[in-house]
Amino acid sequence: MVTAFGPGKIIVLGEHAVVYGHPALAAPLSKGVHATAVPASRCQLVSTGSALNRPQRAVLERAFTTAATLIGSPKVAVSVRSDLPVSMGLGSSGALAVACVRVLLQARGRRFDDRVVERLALAMEREFHGTPSGVDHTTSARGQMILYRKSGQVRVIRARRPVKVLVALVGERSATKVTVGALRERQARWPKTYRRLFAEVGQLAALGAKAVAAGDLEQLGDLMNINQGLLAALGLSSPKIENMLYRLRADGALGAKLTGAGGDGGAVIALFREPEPTIARLTREGVPCFASHLAGPEAL
Repeated sequence: MVTAFGPGKIIVLGEHAVVYGHPALAAPLSKGVHATAVPASRCQLVSTGSALNRPQRAVLERAFTTAATLIGSPKVAVSVRSDLPVSMGLGSSGALAVACVRVLLQARGRRFDDRVVERLALAMEREFHGTPSGVDHTTSARGQMILYRKSGQVRVIRARRPVKVLVALVGERSATKVTVGALRERQARWPKTYRRLFAEVGQLAALGAKAVAAGDLEQLGDLMNINQGLLAALGLSSPKIENMLYRLRADGALGAKLTGAGGDGGAVIALFREPEPTIARLTREGVPCFASHLAGPEAL
């Protein structure tokens, strides 16, 4: 038996701008997808660890078969288990791809590095999303905070101080294609305005990488708040998201913003020096949340 793990991801700074060629600052989460492979008569995916409808299952099996064929179809039965909330903008499909690829490579006895995992995971992500930006599976495969560009440029960001966030779920969200489709329509109507906004969001990501490297958590938090203002201006926020962000800032967050596609729900992140007291309070109130140590000493 062999096992592998693919962490989920958050965008610390730079949502949506990455699609237009600007950088995004992304980091792996402590939660993700676990894959286990045991000997079998043929290569197959036997358990997904969650309830999927028939179309979802068909897409997953097609993606799995794509990766398995590229790796050489080792004779193993693969089961996956996720402790990552799905459909919340936390990179669940990228984490699944990385976990499956890693466990298949191990089962095949192949030596591999992050770049091999990224290439094979991308093949799975294309089955899931058609033309993914690449930030999800790349962050999962690297397991480190990165400054990412869609062109394939990846720079690992070393943190001088621990970067800890609280991740809170504020309810179900519309499908990403709905949120992104509406944004794309506005961008097509007023291209000059939106190009400037996307460029500014990308600049915040670059500045955030410098703040992390310098250990300036206060600046990183301020950049997150500014990024959230721009995301709201882009029509990607909602009252549920904003109410939670104001609550987290009032509770001591250095900065707070949505993460992922945004819309009427999903996940928000808040930068804390120590997030545990706020997590305890939110948990008592029934708010799904968890902490993750993104970078710096003792990070994933």
